[in-house]
Amino acid sequence: MRVLLVEDDVRLRDVIARNLERQALACDTAGSVVEGDELLSLHAYDLLVLDRRLPDGDGLELCRRARRQGFGNSILMLTALDDPGSTVEGLADGADDYLGKPFDLEVLQARVKALLRRNQRRPIEALVRGELRLDAFRRELLWQGRPVLVTARELAILEALLRAEGGVVSREDLMEQAWGEREEPMSNTIDVLVSRLRRKLAAAGATVGIEAVRGQGYRLE
Repeated sequence: MRVLLVEDDVRLRDVIARNLERQALACDTAGSVVEGDELLSLHAYDLLVLDRRLPDGDGLELCRRARRQGFGNSILMLTALDDPGSTVEGLADGADDYLGKPFDLEVLQARVKALLRRNQRRPIEALVRGELRLDAFRRELLWQGRPVLVTARELAILEALLRAEGGVVSREDLMEQAWGEREEPMSNTIDVLVSRLRRKLAAAGATVGIEAVRGQGYRLE
């Protein structure tokens, strides 16, 4: 899953981004309406987290623009404008939820999880292939009901493969799901992570494998 965070306070932006990445979410960041608008035109996002007060305008305008362009997933507004009128305005103009500053990071995590559950494009919380089960919101992987310990990156890659339902997923698409724009993984990183995933699934006794399709990417077998 991929998130766009638009926040001009560099320190707060980094703290929020690290928190989202610990939830196995790829996070792109921007510090202005213009930067956020550009990223929104380049990538498909599962969630937008937008600050209201930005150096070149109101994050609510980016929210309105995203809705006009057909963005159907969840939008969370961050704001120091805690008066009821601002909240009502934001919710009326397309935001799904409001979080006032300052806020607790655990509250942010809970809001993000709740908003991801609302997304119409992700109506199910668990992805299942045989006896392999990935809970997309608890961020855990189970084989025959037993936990399989994987990293956040490995989980993101496996999630993309499960969502493809047997189709081939390119290396580029896997990178889109597991990394944000501010990170630049090495060219062989996907191959290394897939190799680790194979070993962990085999060690757990899973009969689900990951097949490399020459020149195209990977798929579950």
